[in-house]
Amino acid sequence: MFVTTKEMLLRAQEGHYAVGAFNVENLEFVMAVVRAAQSKRSPVIMQTTPGTVRYASLDYFVAMVRCAAESADVPVALHLDHGNGFDRCVQAIRAGYSSVMIDGSHVPFEDNIALTESVTKVALPINLPVEAELGKVGGKEDDGPAVEGESPYTDPDEAEEFVARTQCSSLAVGVGTVHGIYKGTPHIEQGVLKAICSRLSIPLVLHGTSGVPDDQVAEAIANGICKVNYATELRQAFMHGFMGHMEKDPACFDPKKPAAPGMDEIQAVVESHMDNLGSTNKA
Repeated sequence: MFVTTKEMLLRAQEGHYAVGAFNVENLEFVMAVVRAAQSKRSPVIMQTTPGTVRYASLDYFVAMVRCAAESADVPVALHLDHGNGFDRCVQAIRAGYSSVMIDGSHVPFEDNIALTESVTKVALPINLPVEAELGKVGGKEDDGPAVEGESPYTDPDEAEEFVARTQCSSLAVGVGTVHGIYKGTPHIEQGVLKAICSRLSIPLVLHGTSGVPDDQVAEAIANGICKVNYATELRQAFMHGFMGHMEKDPACFDPKKPAAPGMDEIQAVVESHMDNLGSTNKA
């Protein structure tokens, strides 16, 4: 069933678990993620970055995810990840996305508020949830700019003011994670997360989670995280399965054959995360 993220995340917040938000790149990713959700009886969010949307289009992903959702008996949502401007968010809303993220974390605080508020004024009256971001999640998301050399943490005082003024539905916070591949063992600053959670009543979102140890993610959920994003791990899993098949059968010219083990590896990764997030059997 195709749903918005609002009730999905509020239920996670009440039940003290998190919903996985998995970035999908093509049809095979969509099929593998839905298979995992069905297998685990878990709600699931599929999301696309602006780079992925440029590769295909908003309409293609709406059609694929809606088709998958309508044939599934678990809640499925489609979310715009890291919406890079008001226009892109409105385009996603009009195309049929069930929630959007407006990412103003790269601009000054007041500008971020103004940008986020411009989207919430359009989306909230039609009951479409808006995720915002405050603070810096390091690394490089998709083909966006790299974030280096800045404080990685969201200020709890600013978070309280930001949510009150923008009325965003959920907030992605900077607590030490980064986008992309970690060079060492990542560390979530749980104290900062607790401080933010104590000020806010809305669901909190963790970005840059690929490669973060499961125990740290589980602790973050206990400290208020309700949505956990994964992208890099799914890409790695798919390519590992795909290239593994091609190494065994380099003469293969049927793309479905190497894609199948790639999908199997995505499904295994997603199922493992659903167990750790606590969303298994929560559909």
